[in-house]
Amino acid sequence: MKLSLLLVALAFTLSAVAQEPVRSVPYVEQGHARHVLDVYAPASAKNLPVVFWIHGGGWQSGDKANVQEKPKFFLEQGFVFVSINHRLLPEVEMGPLIGDVAKAFGWVQKHIAEYGGDPTRVLVGGHSSGAQLAALICTDDRYLKAVGVSFQCLIGCVPVDGDTYDIPAIIETAETRRRVHGQEPAKFGHREKFGNSPEKHKDFSAVTHIAKGKGIPPFLVLHVANHPDNSAQAYRLGAVLKAADIPVKVFGAKDTDHTKINANLGTAGDPSTAELLVFIQRVMKK
Repeated sequence: MKLSLLLVALAFTLSAVAQEPVRSVPYVEQGHARHVLDVYAPASAKNLPVVFWIHGGGWQSGDKANVQEKPKFFLEQGFVFVSINHRLLPEVEMGPLIGDVAKAFGWVQKHIAEYGGDPTRVLVGGHSSGAQLAALICTDDRYLKAVGVSFQCLIGCVPVDGDTYDIPAIIETAETRRRVHGQEPAKFGHREKFGNSPEKHKDFSAVTHIAKGKGIPPFLVLHVANHPDNSAQAYRLGAVLKAADIPVKVFGAKDTDHTKINANLGTAGDPSTAELLVFIQRVMKK
């Protein structure tokens, strides 16, 4: 009871004295207009764990400002919160887009201590397309290695309602559905977004890169329970992680949808938020 009261008091203190967000910090020198990120931190923050958040939008839209209650929630848990932008399809292809995410992560490693964050304890998360990007950079270590970072700094990954952890599977599912129902093929579907080749589709899939002994962090995979494609992809990711002995919890949220599960994350009474809180407490004990 005393510990619970102490945590509540700490949360209140952190939320009451939060700094003003620092917005649109460039993470690439003389880079693209979207090579920017926002930093939210408690006042007098020092050596706090960090959340690295990637927005959704189908890799074609979205913005770092689309964070709703998440910064407030994570600051109350004693985190520094970083939300990033990246370049978008079709202006760039998927490889450089993922490279942007890695560059933003590299900036965090070099500079987040200036904002009170601990670069050795980073939780990665994202919604929708951001979920795919989060899962990929936490399983395929080539992207972080390219910016001089290892998986050792990762404490967890929270992909939220993604549908592309196994890209060949979602392509086959979507194209079969269109074919059997007599619908026209998508003009710019997952096949095209991910490079229009089986090799690229496999390479951009998080499940391809999961293996024991890589330092892949624990996962909390959140999804909308009544969405068949996203549920199937969530359980597919969970099964591959489990087979590699990586701690994972797959949670399907009921009575919600793709937009609400993101908007409600961090709000009181939200089931996904309750799972997230348990996950945070678990990974912070390590």
